[in-house]
Amino acid sequence: MPTYEYECTACGHEFERFESIKAEPTKGCPKCRKGKAQRRISGGGGLIFKGSGFYCTDYRKSSVSSPKSDPKPAETKPCGGGPCQKAIAKGECPIAAGKS
Repeated sequence: MPTYEYECTACGHEFERFESIKAEPTKGCPKCRKGKAQRRISGGGGLIFKGSGFYCTDYRKSSVSSPKSDPKPAETKPCGGGPCQKAIAKGECPIAAGKS
């Protein structure tokens, strides 16, 4: 619901009202109690963002590249069982020897 600005033509008092768009404009002045209030044309309150905010990268085109990090190599571990166990015992397993 928008906030509307009013001005009384009888006493010059300015005030605001938080009203529905469908509501009829207020006529009564809260200061002089006369029915001479008129809704003023205002510039509006603008656009207000609440919350964590928006960032320039939120709607960036995909053609703009962002800095990429080097992919981390997957860790390899010796399997430790079956046919690999014989290779480890002989010192022939490159993973167990740290040669990978």
